Amino acid sequence: MTVTTRAARRDHELNSIRTTGRTTVLIIGGGINGISLFRDLSLQGIDAVLVERGDFASGASAASSHMIHGGIRYLENGEFRLVRESVQERNGLLRTAPHYVKPLQTTIPIYSTFSGILSAPLRFLTHRSGRPQERGAVLIKAGLTIYDLFSRDGGSVPRHRFLGRRRSLAELPELDPRVKYTATYYDASMHDPERLALDVLQDGRAAHAASFAINYVEAVGRDDDGVLLRDRETAQEFRIAADVVVNTSGPWTDLTNEALGVDSRFMGGTKGSHIVLENPELLEATQGREIFFEHSDGRIVLIYPLKGRVLVGTTDIEADPREPARCTEEEVEYFFDLIDHVFPGIEVTPEQIVYRFSGIRPLPRHEDTAPGFVSRDYRIEVDRSGAVPVLSLVGGKWTTFRALGEALSDRVLKLIGRTRVVSTVGLAIGGGQGFPRTVRARESWKQAHLPGAGTRGDQLLTRYGTRAAEVWAHIEQEEDRPLAGGALSTRELEWMVDAELVVRLADVILRRTAIAFVGDTTTPLLEEVADALAPLMGWDRGRRDAEVEATVQLLNEAHGLTLAVPTRG
Repeated sequence: MTVTTRAARRDHELNSIRTTGRTTVLIIGGGINGISLFRDLSLQGIDAVLVERGDFASGASAASSHMIHGGIRYLENGEFRLVRESVQERNGLLRTAPHYVKPLQTTIPIYSTFSGILSAPLRFLTHRSGRPQERGAVLIKAGLTIYDLFSRDGGSVPRHRFLGRRRSLAELPELDPRVKYTATYYDASMHDPERLALDVLQDGRAAHAASFAINYVEAVGRDDDGVLLRDRETAQEFRIAADVVVNTSGPWTDLTNEALGVDSRFMGGTKGSHIVLENPELLEATQGREIFFEHSDGRIVLIYPLKGRVLVGTTDIEADPREPARCTEEEVEYFFDLIDHVFPGIEVTPEQIVYRFSGIRPLPRHEDTAPGFVSRDYRIEVDRSGAVPVLSLVGGKWTTFRALGEALSDRVLKLIGRTRVVSTVGLAIGGGQGFPRTVRARESWKQAHLPGAGTRGDQLLTRYGTRAAEVWAHIEQEEDRPLAGGALSTRELEWMVDAELVVRLADVILRRTAIAFVGDTTTPLLEEVADALAPLMGWDRGRRDAEVEATVQLLNEAHGLTLAVPTRG
């Protein structure tokens, strides 16, 4: 297989869109919800074009807590429909995307028995946080009992269990000895959200030849002839006409509508930040579980082992989508305080932070409702002031992306007079098709599909699911050498360039791999990967250097690293 430069491949797809000049549905915003809609429409045989101003799943979708969860705390908001849908979708993803979504044992440390019983109804009725008051064992027990009724799906996950102090400390010895109880239940982890989004996107691209998804293209205007798009790689502008325009740009929905000439005030997102720690003692203390609890200010927070590191989050702070979201030092202090609240004997230091990230949740405008009580449900707004209807998605979360994509697709199908021909319920996602679920099945699958891969087979199967067979077949065709300390290789990078829509160096470091997340990024590593990318992308020396410098700047400013800026001589 000869790998053309990504620039040539991308130009070909853009030229196809320009030449046609129209599509049935134009989707603006390539986060998980826009991608889910794209997949669903493509499966119905509907021509669709998706454009994303950055890389796919690089905005709010990249700033999640890496969980697929039913939202037990939404019960307190009275959002029973959302909880039911969320647990159904969680159980579905455990089956359809087992390469990225895994069962996650979750433990809640509890410090009192009856606290919060009187204040909980008031919070339920007013949706105001008021004075923080701890949720005690009785309240949590009631919530988990209801959650079990929604959640089990014929035994997909075990029922919750309660333990007293002695048995809790026997299981989690580093836990605060003042704890009175622990409650343990199951949700699901999402190890690689950006790759899961890409897998959903690839399914959509494969389902219908007349559907295209292009990153680094933004919507900048609209007139009677269509939507004006700008290619951020070349600065060239072109128009595309559509029967329906769908705005799925998350927290930036109002800003996108402004560019389209639609007046809206739908969004009121809040900032959520996380840090990633390399702290073996803290990692060991979690015993492989997520520790999910209420901090002293009433915020629900988490400590979560992931990829040999510990993810700690999250905050809930009012945010302006016009400003970049950043994890501040004040938030870091908050995270250290919450760790001390649960594991007081474990020391954490700023030097142990290997990565930090922050994003804005796509929440609806909420006026005086406390951020923690703002609905995580979604709704669809329709504007008919122009020549074609513009649908705006308000809200949504990772767990419900499939159901949301289907609901949004049904609205579009009704507008264009088409009917659904395929359901996505139970439909495997990408490398989840035929994914081996036991150790024995995993070994058999690797022997059959990754012959000669050796220990690298585990890395490929984890990264791609069963799509690893295609990647390995490509790798074996020519000489391959390791990159980034073995986290990547030259032939695998070629695969990413040709098949996974890579445009910039940061796409590889932050989203196609976990190099940045686990704290393995160095300036020499960036230069090494850029040297391998340059001939594949058709970059000259100036563009190669610019990519390294831009990635260093991004990692330092947005993710808390202190990489050296390379010198040029």
